[in-house]
Formats: sequence, C-alpha cells, structure tokens
Amino acid sequence: MLQQFKEHLEGQGMSANTVAAYAYAVEEYESQHQELTKTSLTLHKNYLTEHYSPRTVNLRLQALNRYLRFCGKEEWHLKSVKVQQRPYLENVISEADYEYLKTCLLRDDNRDWYFVVRFLAATGARVSELLQIKAEHVSLGYIDLYGKGGKVRRIYIPHKLQTEAAEWLTARGQTSGYLFLNREGGRITARGIAQQLKNIAVRYGIDTKVVYPHSFRHRFAKNFIDRCNDIALLADLMGHESIETTRIYLRRTASEQRQVVDEVVFW
Repeated sequence: MLQQFKEHLEGQGMSANTVAAYAYAVEEYESQHQELTKTSLTLHKNYLTEHYSPRTVNLRLQALNRYLRFCGKEEWHLKSVKVQQRPYLENVISEADYEYLKTCLLRDDNRDWYFVVRFLAATGARVSELLQIKAEHVSLGYIDLYGKGGKVRRIYIPHKLQTEAAEWLTARGQTSGYLFLNREGGRITARGIAQQLKNIAVRYGIDTKVVYPHSFRHRFAKNFIDRCNDIALLADLMGHESIETTRIYLRRTASEQRQVVDEVVFW
C-alpha cells in the first residue's frame, strides 16, 4: 500500500522530497501500529506531540491525512495542533556579538566570511537568497528575485555595504559572477555556510546557538524596527506575505526582557 501511495503522490506531481517526507511519516506510523484504525491514529498523534515540535507534528499529520484520503478513510482526518509562539525571540545574535564577530573577522583578514555575515545582517536576505547575489548586483545596489505568481522581492544593498563590497571585489579582481564560492570555486551551499558559521562561532567563543544564517536576518529586522518604526515597510523588505509574521520583531529577546526587568523593577 505504501508503494502505491508513493506512486500516487508522484502522479500528482509532488516533488521527490515531499514524496519522501510523506512516505516517512506513514512508515513511522506503521512501525508502531499494525493496523490503520481511528484509535491507533489518536495514539500516534499523542506520540508525535510528546516527541516533536508542533510544526513537525503538523507536517507529519498533513502526510497522514493525505494517506487517509488515499485509503478512503478521509473521515478519520487528524486535526493539527496549535503552534504557540513564545512571548520573546529566541537565539538571535546580539548587537554586541554581531559587532564582535565582524571585528574578529576583519582582524584576521577573513573578508570572505566577513561579507557573508555583513550581507546577511545588512540586507535581511535568507541564505538561499544570499547565494544568488552577484557582483553585478553590488554595482546596482539591489537584487530582484522572482517568486511564485510572478511576485518580485527586491533586496536592497545599503550604500555603506555596497561601497565596502565594491572595494572587496576590486581587491580580488572580480567584476561579475556570484559572490560566495567554496574552496573549489563553485557556488557554496546553504549547508556549507551554516557549518562554517558554527566553526567561526567556536573559534571566537560565541554561543553557536545564535550564529546561524537566519539569526542575522533576525538581527536585520530587530535593528531596523529599533531605528525605523515602520512595520509595513519591514514586512516588504523581509518578503513576508502577512504583516502578522513581521510583528514578532516588536518583541524583545529573552535577554532583553531580563535587562528591562532588572532596570525598572525595584519593588
């Protein structure tokens, strides 16, 4: 039945990664339950809730619901679990650690990784978007990315970064092509960037939990909202579909909350 399900998904035009993820969810269920029953589905949902994050649970349930529909058991549909947001931002690199990291990279003349960090934090780019930036975009001062439905997301390269990056590119004799490459001269991968950032964090004694590509995107948003209280503009710059997604940046990090409490609570 599982093989037929996979063939069905492939026939629906789903990507190989999605088919694999859905198949894994069903295999996980079948490894614990011999029969497909409403009771066993409820037990499995409880198991998922105890062992995984709400987002992962909902992905597993989505796959199982697709399988139930395939098996003609759509009436056993499993409701998703509520994803609760924490009242604070987690694992965001602080302004102090960001400045310290830049200083260390410049001191050690590690300009390639200095500019990885600078572009992430000064543009708000996702790591997948960072990998598409070329020398030509530095000259323009922005990059336009085209998404689903023909939507365009423009990522601006601030003037200060544009000037620094132009000098860096001149020094290495580059006038065109992608900015960030691996040791062999090919385009570096998102995983490669994430791993190297962890290595750099260890080298400079920074908590590895706050040094990852998306952390610098959070830093961009936090700094922007602190200096320009225009959440609608920030939503556009971040490429968010809904302004509600952007509202998380109105919150403080846990350490910032603690600092405020220590400063104002005297009773």
